[in-house]
Amino acid sequence: MKEFPLGMKGSYEVDVTAENTASRVRSGGVPTFSTPSMVAGMECCCSNSMLPYLEEGQGSVGIRIEVKHMASTPIGMRVRFESELIEQDRRRLVFRVKAFDQIEQVGEGTHERFVIETEKFLGKSVAKKERFDRGEY
Repeated sequence: MKEFPLGMKGSYEVDVTAENTASRVRSGGVPTFSTPSMVAGMECCCSNSMLPYLEEGQGSVGIRIEVKHMASTPIGMRVRFESELIEQDRRRLVFRVKAFDQIEQVGEGTHERFVIETEKFLGKSVAKKERFDRGEY
């Protein structure tokens, strides 16, 4: 497996629309950018930064995230995510991630991802579903 360069950076942006507000995703009753949408943006930012370093047949999955949502962002604004790789332990990568709208920083946290062999990972998922379908739970 390739080494990912410490300090590797990523970025991702998303517009705040009705679809990613707290009221729409049922994480609260307000029409502002939701925490689940912020988490998804942070994961996407980190995941995208890994793509050039993954080998054929590899992917990554999020395994842990700890975030603080510090300020609201209304519909019509844009949220920019920035990530930086701060640690790697074999297939486990840890990122520092931040979120900003056009006015201020709105979120921050750490996110861990794990490099997977995609076919093997999906095989385990299929086997689990087959056990479930057979009533083995």
